[in-house]
Amino acid sequence: MKMQLSSVFVDDQEKALKFYTEVLGFAKKHDFPVGAHRWLTVVSPEGPEDVELLLEPSDNPATQAFKQALFEQGIAARAFSVGDIQQEAARLEKRGVVFTMPPTSMGAVTIAVFDDTCGNLIQIYQV
Repeated sequence: MKMQLSSVFVDDQEKALKFYTEVLGFAKKHDFPVGAHRWLTVVSPEGPEDVELLLEPSDNPATQAFKQALFEQGIAARAFSVGDIQQEAARLEKRGVVFTMPPTSMGAVTIAVFDDTCGNLIQIYQV
């Protein structure tokens, strides 16, 4: 068994695609219609090509409530590893990313949290 697909619930797939590609630097992998929405995935240029993040619509009321609760409690919906968290945070801030937690040492790991503009908090971390 291997992990190949993870998803993040987004308010607007097109807006999410722009943020995750143009701001974060991921690359679009799949984009095709599935009912009223799209199967829309991105991949990291730094990672294996077969590990995808699905930008999944959050129009289900249960999903909306879940996302809102996580956001209000400051809980990240996803976490991404970075090699140099200070450098990555500075790069993202220059691109307009708003951090709710700047890089903060938590012992063996340093984390930072930002708003993805699509209804989620995202964590980056360096071990």
